[in-house]
Amino acid sequence: MKVVLTTLNAKYTHTSLGLRYLREYCREFEEIEIMEFSINNQLLDILGQIYEKTPDILGFGCYIWNIEMIKHLIPMVRQVLPACRIVCGGPEVSYETEAFMQQLPMVDYVIRGEGEQSFLALLRHLTGGSDEGLPAGIARRSAAGDMLAGSAAAVEDFAKVQFPYRDEEMPELKEKILYYESSRGCPFACKYCLSCASKGVRYLPVARVLEELAFFIRHEVRQVKFVDRTFNASKEHFMPILRFLAAQDCRTNFHFEVAVDYMDEDVLEALRQMPEGRVQLEIGIQSTNQQTLSQVSRVNHWEKIAYNIKRILSFGNMHLHVDLIIGLPTEDIFSFEKSFNDVYALQPDMLQLGFLKFLKGAAMMELAAEHGYVYMQQAPYQVLANNYLNYGQIRWLHTFEDVFERYYNAGRFGKTMAYLIKVSGGNAFAFYSSLTNFWEQRGLHLVAHTTKSLYRYLLEFSREQYPQAACAAAELLKLDALLSDGGSIRPECLKWNDDQYQSATATFWRGGGAECYIENYVFTNWRQLRRQYHIEVFSFDMEALAGGQSISHETALLFDYTAAKAAYQVIELGEV
Repeated sequence: MKVVLTTLNAKYTHTSLGLRYLREYCREFEEIEIMEFSINNQLLDILGQIYEKTPDILGFGCYIWNIEMIKHLIPMVRQVLPACRIVCGGPEVSYETEAFMQQLPMVDYVIRGEGEQSFLALLRHLTGGSDEGLPAGIARRSAAGDMLAGSAAAVEDFAKVQFPYRDEEMPELKEKILYYESSRGCPFACKYCLSCASKGVRYLPVARVLEELAFFIRHEVRQVKFVDRTFNASKEHFMPILRFLAAQDCRTNFHFEVAVDYMDEDVLEALRQMPEGRVQLEIGIQSTNQQTLSQVSRVNHWEKIAYNIKRILSFGNMHLHVDLIIGLPTEDIFSFEKSFNDVYALQPDMLQLGFLKFLKGAAMMELAAEHGYVYMQQAPYQVLANNYLNYGQIRWLHTFEDVFERYYNAGRFGKTMAYLIKVSGGNAFAFYSSLTNFWEQRGLHLVAHTTKSLYRYLLEFSREQYPQAACAAAELLKLDALLSDGGSIRPECLKWNDDQYQSATATFWRGGGAECYIENYVFTNWRQLRRQYHIEVFSFDMEALAGGQSISHETALLFDYTAAKAAYQVIELGEV
């Protein structure tokens, strides 16, 4: 019996944890193969590759990002492989299962909830068992055609689920994002999250977790993302993990989702001792409106959140990613402005603006009528309007989010944006709103953009909105460009060094000062020099300008690209 497990990941760099769990739990069936695609693949190409495998059983992992494509793919599979048994599992089919099977009658079975034990029981049944022996977590049709929907299952002893990765697949996977969980469940019950449908948290033994993390480190995996809903739910569980990771010498980055307001001084100290880039944290704040938070059964301790985020950022050794959700109950545009400004003031490395989704199985459905929600009836089930934000505001906020993603989260324009927000009055939401309106007025939300074009648009925006600050903004854009992308992007709209500085820079490199600024400097050749360093002369005192003061003073900066992160220093260039 040949079994193929497949799914469509959101990106090529992603991998499927769920399929690998099933494969390992069902190792008694040797002919289990995983086929991973992405939502960017063409349906006919996916169909052709599945057909070539000629599976007896074909399992689909169904998620919010791929369910619409899978709904189109399954009927085609049935047409070309009429004898194949089709099995679906995942959060998109674990709820409203009967409606899904009625919509797609060619689906033979649906695994509801956590699928390891149910899928193994199904494979045993298909090799000679009977339907009477199937657990409740498997939805199917009776011989008479009646729907037997069952109920979502959970693996009570999580330690019985085997480690999902194999040594032989690591050369192919190590540059992708690998997913891992050391616990299942969540101690909280936020209504917008699917975790509200489960109770309690189940942990793997810490010794096993450390052994499995060592596997990733040994294979030099690029990034491991923990899918634990709240990584720091139990201090006795997560602290040994943090200490273990801090002691390693490796390239692997580990990503955790945490409740930062539940971190004490012991945890902060453990994070402070982390090697640079070893871990990154994702923090779901969602809103700073207490009424909104109470509506979705969430408790935030804002002062503790703000304090801990500032402390962690001061360590300078890890990426901090925070989340806000647009469209939560009682949060109108003015409330969202406050939430945005509260979080923006903390200056996280990334501030992700997500739109509320009405996930199947989540308790938000219970609030839909009370708050006048209108939302997409197909995946990704995003909010379209409610009693507090009309569709026009939601649509505009989508453009706002896109602009913010390009100009803040991309990390290229930090110094320019900080300066422009300061000269515009300090209200970050108001500034990005003005930039969003400029974006839409120019029709920029309808076209594709290059990185260079983003510099040009911001320069044009500054000239239009803040003419008194436009010259300083242009110089800061040059500074941001030279600190990003290895200094390789030089937008033509900015004024770069011209011929008048060539003689002075040549003298600087050939014994006229470089050795005073670069340790162990020895001139080699011009090609290597240009790859590792750059000198740019600015018309402002850039140290003062970065602090918000516009002082006209010609300043030469030396940029160093020999480390992972570009750096610069002020230099004396000599006679021009």
